[in-house]
Amino acid sequence: MVNATVKTIELADGRTITIETGKLAKQADGSVVVRMGDTMLLATVVSAKEAKEDVDFMPVSVDYREKFSAAGRFPGGFMKREARPSDDEILVARLVDRALRPLFPDDYHAETAVMISLISSGKDEMPDQLAGLAASAAIAVSDVPFVTPISEVRVVRVNGEFIINPTYSQLAEADLDIMVGASHDNIMMVEGEMKEVSEEVMLEAIKVAHEEIKKHCKVQEELAAELGVVKREYCHENNDEELRSRVKSELYEQCYAIATQQITNKSERYGAFEALRDEWIEKFKAENAEDEELDKKVNLIKRYYHDVEKEAMRRMILDEGMRLDGRKTHEIRPIWGEVDYLPGAHGSSIFTRGETQALTSVTMGTKMDEKIIDGVTVQGKEKFLLHYNFPPFSVGEPKTPRGVGRREIGHGNLALRALKNMMPEEFPYVVRIVTDILESNGSSSMATVCSGTMAMMDSGIKMKKPVSGIAMGLITDKGSNKFAVLSDILGDEDHLGDMDFKVTGSAEGITATQMDIKVDGLSYEVLSQALQQAKEGRLHILGKMMEVISEPREDYKPNVPRIETIQIPKDMIGAVIGPGGKVIQAIQEETQTVIVIEEVGDLGMVQVSGAGKEPIEAAKAKIKAITAIPEVGEVYTGKVKSVVSFGAFIEIMPGKEALLHVSEMDWNRVEQAEDFCKEGEMMEVKLIGVDEKTGKLKLSRKVLLPKPEGYVERPPREPRSDSRGGDRRGGDRRDFRGGDRRGGDRRDDRRGGGDRREFRPRREE
Repeated sequence: MVNATVKTIELADGRTITIETGKLAKQADGSVVVRMGDTMLLATVVSAKEAKEDVDFMPVSVDYREKFSAAGRFPGGFMKREARPSDDEILVARLVDRALRPLFPDDYHAETAVMISLISSGKDEMPDQLAGLAASAAIAVSDVPFVTPISEVRVVRVNGEFIINPTYSQLAEADLDIMVGASHDNIMMVEGEMKEVSEEVMLEAIKVAHEEIKKHCKVQEELAAELGVVKREYCHENNDEELRSRVKSELYEQCYAIATQQITNKSERYGAFEALRDEWIEKFKAENAEDEELDKKVNLIKRYYHDVEKEAMRRMILDEGMRLDGRKTHEIRPIWGEVDYLPGAHGSSIFTRGETQALTSVTMGTKMDEKIIDGVTVQGKEKFLLHYNFPPFSVGEPKTPRGVGRREIGHGNLALRALKNMMPEEFPYVVRIVTDILESNGSSSMATVCSGTMAMMDSGIKMKKPVSGIAMGLITDKGSNKFAVLSDILGDEDHLGDMDFKVTGSAEGITATQMDIKVDGLSYEVLSQALQQAKEGRLHILGKMMEVISEPREDYKPNVPRIETIQIPKDMIGAVIGPGGKVIQAIQEETQTVIVIEEVGDLGMVQVSGAGKEPIEAAKAKIKAITAIPEVGEVYTGKVKSVVSFGAFIEIMPGKEALLHVSEMDWNRVEQAEDFCKEGEMMEVKLIGVDEKTGKLKLSRKVLLPKPEGYVERPPREPRSDSRGGDRRGGDRRDFRGGDRRGGDRRDDRRGGGDRREFRPRREE
């Protein structure tokens, strides 16, 4: 028998989340199934019993996967099975990792793997907003050491109201969408996008999320207590307190002196700190050459020195208000930029802030360049793409890239969120932004946002508003209320500080944010100050960007493909495409354009792109000719497609032929249509009618000619039926030479081999 334990969390709107353990994956150290509606996540944790030798960090890995079978779908491709994680799966894994990692004990170094799998997918419930809860619950029911449970929730604002863990439809209407990860007492992680909301609104959303998370943490604690969970004992660090004290006492003052030299060059500053450490280690080795544990002690020295360096930097900032490069806490590094740097790109820019530099290009394409999204829970197309590259040379490392890493995906996604809502409405182009970080010393993702804005403006994209970004830091003093909020942080300040808080936005409000907090007990007052200081810095950076380029280009560059969109009736799409695509391919070849047709409601949206206005106009004219509806009374210049005894068929529009009967060719009688016109000949005709029953078009040429002198229009006589039911008078006798006594449409012309039965039907038996 299965003895499963289930706990339930009730949301404010009546929906519920359940946590079940004891049924699945029982050989893992901990496993749970989290369910909301029809969406179910299986989360497991396994941690090694011992740490590997010389490991002084927490080697935790978080993996999130979505199974296509969860939604009753087949994976794409030839293999028909799940392969490497998608970008979206990596982004969810990063969100969970950032909230979990700080809460493992500092001295716990056993390799740990957290796996989260989507095993059932509902139509309305988004699985990513349950992933953090599932991972934490799996650890909570295991013996793996963990400081406190956490959870993650999504908060959106729709019509001024905040909603926790919304449905897909609610998310589509939101002007704020953030994921918040927190413990019962502290905010750990925030990430999301907004449509220019204020700092106060974002802070209120975080508070709403935290109140919900507190309930999730309490339920996990109750579940662990009910199961009687006991955390394992471990000893992963052997410290030498005497050596730690000696390193601090002998190196702190020298380390502090280097910090206060205000060396602006990162390499020189790193070199100075490392030289101090290495010199002391060599001295220590010489003094303890006979010590059998010398190598272990050297590793301890490096770790203790790192702590000394961290404390020296923090004290300098807290006590003197000065930073490693000499700036005040609110000052921004020097900024310079340039646009139109790459002549082959559709738009380009360089953005340099201190020792962080981004080179960005913009490429504009057609609908054929759209990214196809074929995920488990989301399918569709994406027209705005942003790719971020971080080559090793940007930080002076002698390596070459080995594919796209999680860092590149995460930073690129943040920049994409910052810019995508600033795209103009009904923009016909597919846009790809590519940023290469050429130098890095802090907040390269924010440099991507700034250079992305400048490159888009250089390309001629009429952005709603320009966007800038800034990375904020925080230094706190444990045991007191002293703290310092840092604007535009360096790489050192990110590594050694207590918070990394990135904010992007226009002059009107925030468009995206990402926050990682590494300290307990961070108050909302501190967050509020950080947001206001970030706004000041963001506006300063935006001003510097506007000095380089203040308005988008008036027109696109010559190498940008021109795109125009026209609408056609839905039932004419087939005519434009033609059998086997023959018509549309011919138009593209003749006009040197690319044509894409998409069905939208009752219309066909035809997008025509080409290397200039002339080919586009030529293609549009051909499409309009195909889709045009002939009007009675209009005059057309048509091509004779075929000639028969009783007339000629003339193409007055592409794909539309009409009959010019011999009686309508000329005021004079035409005996043989073949004598009057030839195939391929161009002829001006007028549309005089449409048969109500068949829809066939009737043409006339003679109505465009002057009447011959002496022509008399004879009034038609009343028809007289003969014994066989036919009209003995036949057709129109208006010809001044007597007309065609057999009638204008009589097809029993013996010279033409006509069918007598059509004009004179048999008497019914």
